[in-house]
Amino acid sequence: MPVVAMTVNGKPASADIEARMLLVQFIREQLGLTGTHVGCDTSQCGACVVHVDGRAVKSCTMLATQAEGAEILTIEGLAPDGDLHPVQKAFREHHGLQCGFCTPGMIMTAVDMIRRKPDLDEETVRDELEGNICRCTGYHNIVKAILAASQEMR
Repeated sequence: MPVVAMTVNGKPASADIEARMLLVQFIREQLGLTGTHVGCDTSQCGACVVHVDGRAVKSCTMLATQAEGAEILTIEGLAPDGDLHPVQKAFREHHGLQCGFCTPGMIMTAVDMIRRKPDLDEETVRDELEGNICRCTGYHNIVKAILAASQEMR
């Protein structure tokens, strides 16, 4: 079995794994970080979004071995000192969640979106969220939250 090593939320992480193990499985099963969700197993829903070397990636589409040596950031690492990240605060303040299943992936996608496109408008946010599915909210408050966080982070 191959050994994989990476940095997850600022801490070194390594394990003997099966070569076919997905990054989302490594994060959840080997590291016990269950904030990254498995929704569809087909890369359609976005519940498994994490950052790999600073970019949003659907972790169900990547083998753990492909993340060898990478810096991984999960929802658990977004607020390491206990203070919510501005995007997390905005989701709370603007009621951008209901059941919460999609929320970690939405937040991780939003953080990357704001980093790449700091001057967001509603159309851009909706386009960028195309790969993230929410079955509860209708997206209106999610979009409001992302726009508010974008303004705060400028």
